Amino acid sequence: MIRFPRISFRQILLFGFVSVAGLLAAASIGGLLTLERLADHGRETVLESTRMSAAVRQLGERSVGLERAARQYLVLEDRSLRQRFEADADECERLLELLRGHEVDAQQLQSWQARLDDIRRLLDEPAKGSTRHRREQVLAAHFSELSTLSASLADGVRRQVQASNGTLQGQLEAARVQVGKQVLGALGLAAAITLAIGLWLTRPLRRLEQAIVGLGQNQLAAPIDVRGPADLQALGRRLDWLRLRLAELDADKARFLRHVSHELKTPLAALREGVALLEDEVAGTLNAKQREVARILRDNTALLQRQIEDLLGFNAAAFAAGHLERQPTELGALIAAVIDGQRLQWQGRELAVSVDGGPLEAEVDPARLGVALGNLLSNAIRFAPVHGRIRFALSRQRRQLCIDLQDDGPGIAPADRGHVFEPFYRGERQPQDGLRGTGIGLSIVKEYIAAHGGQVELLPSESGAHFRISLPCADTPAPTAIAA
Repeated sequence: MIRFPRISFRQILLFGFVSVAGLLAAASIGGLLTLERLADHGRETVLESTRMSAAVRQLGERSVGLERAARQYLVLEDRSLRQRFEADADECERLLELLRGHEVDAQQLQSWQARLDDIRRLLDEPAKGSTRHRREQVLAAHFSELSTLSASLADGVRRQVQASNGTLQGQLEAARVQVGKQVLGALGLAAAITLAIGLWLTRPLRRLEQAIVGLGQNQLAAPIDVRGPADLQALGRRLDWLRLRLAELDADKARFLRHVSHELKTPLAALREGVALLEDEVAGTLNAKQREVARILRDNTALLQRQIEDLLGFNAAAFAAGHLERQPTELGALIAAVIDGQRLQWQGRELAVSVDGGPLEAEVDPARLGVALGNLLSNAIRFAPVHGRIRFALSRQRRQLCIDLQDDGPGIAPADRGHVFEPFYRGERQPQDGLRGTGIGLSIVKEYIAAHGGQVELLPSESGAHFRISLPCADTPAPTAIAA
């Protein structure tokens, strides 16, 4: 079985950078090579056109010298004139040979050479008085043909140069299109590589983020399995080790709370019985000071018992938050049931409790959400002044269902606003006519609301306290345990 090497995050990034840079460099080098090739071809075409044009021009100029030397030789028969003619004729033949190498019309070149040979033969004929006039006429006719051929050659060269320029222009256009396609192809391939690497790296990074969020929300049941580069897998294994460690610590904390609470309940029960026997004067008659001491013992024993029960309740709430039994629930009816369950408490303080808005339905655990709402209501009853008001309000905001609760109490002190949901935290403002709270109720509210995928927050208020519970709508999936 082939085992592929384990690739790290940095190696993937390096591969991506090198691949993209290589593609862009290859496209650039290819374009430069194409342009260089076309530039060389263009230079060669220009030089060839220049040579052809110069050769045709010189051929025309030499034909004029040929004609002058031939006419003078025909009249004077001076050998130097003939030599000059032959020199010009040799130069013309050289130019004709040069034009043959540049693919000029061979038939015209051959005709030019034939007329030159005819002129030589004409000049080689012996001079006679009766034929001189005829020779001059024939010579004039030959040079007239040479002039016509030279003009035709010049026109042909001009057309050939134009055709070469057109071909070069077409090659330049084709090269431009080709280079454009190469650059676009390189950019597209580079973008595809970048996108593929980005998607490949985004998934494990997103899983790591979800795993960290899950650890922060105390979702410790599902294992964390991150797939991808080797170093990200190693980080995932570290997070899973952290999850197991947190779960172990959480279990140890719960076990410790259960054991301590259980161990305290037995001596506390004995203490309560002893205080009750003292107050019943079973051990003898008590004076006023002894009765005051017994009362203090009774009150503090009751407070300690309630704190132990709240501690057990908080531990049970933390466990129950991960085991919700959701069902469609009308929130207005649930709030009405919570209010009715605490009727004696708020009627005893002559409070007015109202519910506005609704109906709203949500997928919730009615028992757990009812406990959270009951704790908020109980907290409001404790702090609301006699004849005060407590108001529930239901509303839908964006994709959230909101439950607002406001009271007419003293409100939360600014220094306490950031700590009200912490376990065992008790603010500085406490009701004067009631027992001091244990700081557990709002912590339980936060546990249950977070388990439903919502949040509870303390909003600014001019008077009293204003709490808001936000729950996801029925069509919004609630968060589940992280399975990265």
